[in-house]
Amino acid sequence: MEVLNAIGRRKSAVARVYLTEGTGKIIINKKDLTEFFPSAILQYVVKQPLLLLEADGKYDIKANLDGGGFTGQSQALRLAIARALVKVNAEDKKALKDAGFLTRDSRAVERKKPGQPKARRRFQFSKR
Repeated sequence: MEVLNAIGRRKSAVARVYLTEGTGKIIINKKDLTEFFPSAILQYVVKQPLLLLEADGKYDIKANLDGGGFTGQSQALRLAIARALVKVNAEDKKALKDAGFLTRDSRAVERKKPGQPKARRRFQFSKR
């Protein structure tokens, strides 16, 4: 199996994933998964597509993460891994789609409007 690549995005985070057959190592920005994401919850989010397909120890994943915060990065990585797994085996697409791992979460921060302190918050109205 050759190297397969996929991209995932969430908020302002971008994850580029390179998937090869291997022993299940996940390297993110030249660091191990547990070193890059110390939180067990974020590690679980990243591994969700692999756990769903019971492919936890089958593939080595090398990822480049850029932008955003740690939650957005972990979810972008999850999307990229799911997309790469579909490239490996197209029959897995239905299971991943039903679990919601192939849907790009398009929610992003709303822009700040002029004459207001935040996106929707307005300055206090004074009648007199």
